Amino acid sequence: MPSPWGWFAVAACNRTGCARNNFEEPVALQEMDTSNGVLLPFYDPDSSIVYLCGKGDSSIRYFEITDEPPFVHYLNTFSSKEPQRGMGFMPKRGLDVSKCEIARFYKLHERKCEPIVMTVPRKSDLFQDDLYPDTPGPEPALEADEWLSGQDAEPVLISLKEGYVPPKHRELRITKRNILDVRPPAGPRRSQSASEAPLSQHTLETLLEEIKALRERVQAQEERITALENMLCELVDGTD
Repeated sequence: MPSPWGWFAVAACNRTGCARNNFEEPVALQEMDTSNGVLLPFYDPDSSIVYLCGKGDSSIRYFEITDEPPFVHYLNTFSSKEPQRGMGFMPKRGLDVSKCEIARFYKLHERKCEPIVMTVPRKSDLFQDDLYPDTPGPEPALEADEWLSGQDAEPVLISLKEGYVPPKHRELRITKRNILDVRPPAGPRRSQSASEAPLSQHTLETLLEEIKALRERVQAQEERITALENMLCELVDGTD
């Protein structure tokens, strides 16, 4: 399947003509595959990279375009499992320059839209001027009436450096909290319920008996501990 390089040659022309007037032969041919799906090309003039996404395909092939033969240089292929029903391309001014993002696609599935991010690995935290030259901004260079009247103008370029946010190195801080400071919020006062009613005589006697039994148990444990401590002291003295 020949690639649509002729399409890009035509798109590069303006009303005054083209650098190449012969469109009977393509500048370059690149064999892709045998699929008959619609080819969706996206061109980044800042990096001279063209991305080819086939409708119904599950891969994105990208090539570098140069002014010297062979004009087209294969770079790499991004592959995924599910085929794409469509593809969108984020303008350069919408990319995250702090992460060296050079392209972002929006892959259309049957029930969702998946972002696909392409980045260039860089160790420096500084703004990468070679990756982000001045790029066309949202302001039009000409109005529709001006263009129809025959005027031409270069696109209004903007710098992406202002959108660069350097990463913040967070400091590790350890704060000790006192669990006694965490108190439940004070709620509204409730009226006295049946559970908060005065205790009956029978209930009071039962509680007193339980308290007495607990005290006797505690006293017995204390006596046992005292006896064990005395035995330990005797063993230590005998060893010495």
